[in-house]
Amino acid sequence: MKNKPTSMMKHTLALIPLLTLAAHVSAADWPHWRGPSHDGISPETIKPGAVPKVLWKARAGTGFSSFSVAGGRVYTMGNEDDKDTVWCFDAASGKIVWSHSYPADLGDKYFEGGTTGTPTVDGGMVFTLSRWGDVFCFDAASGRVIWSRNVQKEHDIRIPDWGYAGSPLVSGDILLLNVGESGTALDKKSGKTLWTSKNKDAGYSTPTPYVANGKKCAAFGSGRTYVGIEIATGAVLWAQDWRTSYGVNAADAIVHDGQCFISSGYEKGCALLKLGTNPPALVWQSRVMRNMMSPSILVGDHLYGVDGNEGKKPALKCIEWATGKEKWSFPDSGAGAITIAGDQLVLLGEKGELCIGRLSPEGFQPGTRAKVLGGRCWTVPVVANGRLYCRNAAGDVACVGVK
Repeated sequence: MKNKPTSMMKHTLALIPLLTLAAHVSAADWPHWRGPSHDGISPETIKPGAVPKVLWKARAGTGFSSFSVAGGRVYTMGNEDDKDTVWCFDAASGKIVWSHSYPADLGDKYFEGGTTGTPTVDGGMVFTLSRWGDVFCFDAASGRVIWSRNVQKEHDIRIPDWGYAGSPLVSGDILLLNVGESGTALDKKSGKTLWTSKNKDAGYSTPTPYVANGKKCAAFGSGRTYVGIEIATGAVLWAQDWRTSYGVNAADAIVHDGQCFISSGYEKGCALLKLGTNPPALVWQSRVMRNMMSPSILVGDHLYGVDGNEGKKPALKCIEWATGKEKWSFPDSGAGAITIAGDQLVLLGEKGELCIGRLSPEGFQPGTRAKVLGGRCWTVPVVANGRLYCRNAAGDVACVGVK
């Protein structure tokens, strides 16, 4: 059913000027998790030392879903009163374009709970996956439900401890979900199941697309491994045993030049794998980068990411791709999250401080520091079309001008 705005939403559309703005950008949409190239990097640029200005704020409900931005609209998700809601906001004003709610448990096991996956926009459609297996395909402009189903109930696939968390990946006409030991694929136009995998715990990452031997492939974490599959058939190409406390393999795999970087929190650490065999060959393994939730970002020969668990003094770090050698550490991040826009690294710290500074393997010195949110902030910020979108666990959304 399509919902009218709740009372929680009626006071969320105020335009809130905060500070003076100074930035230059090149426009680009951000249609799905990790952006247009699935790597966490925006092609836009932010002028060094730019001072941000909050353009609008809204409420989306409890959760950690990030944002997708396409066609002048912003999509995210949240939970309130045991219902998940998919929100579509006008990118310029924050006004609600449409929303859709359905019953969903908050699932606040050891954290605030709420939604964790991010909507995916493709071909005029929006795809979402809930923590409990609800899959929706919406018309992106109107919010009309094109099709919906619950893949968990229909296939009796085990739900991992914290529910499904990965975002849907579109590959041609296939919608790939991190559901089951090595994924589930649906026809994106009809929702029909094309293939599914063993009834074992999924991980919490989003599939990372790559090409091997001319075939479209994807790499992602399951409960006990990181795995590479052929998207068309579901055939497992390789699997790397990777056991962590509570089965939390949440950070996306990063595939580059025949190699794959994997990383998990709870003191597990990271590894660089050389693909081409099953299991892959181990290039190096270390505890230098322990991505508990959000993945690192590869730029050139270096990885940038938050190392360590919430509550245990995590820090933003830069390490070498080839060796794992640590280049620098920035302790002010907490368990925050990063994105990269042009030559600027954008950090949303765990307590809602926005830090923007030049991207460099030599160190991180923010030229911009501004408090834009309160509460707990674990969600990856998004830069698209001259605006920066961020949120906290409670569902407070802030759109910050960078244009």
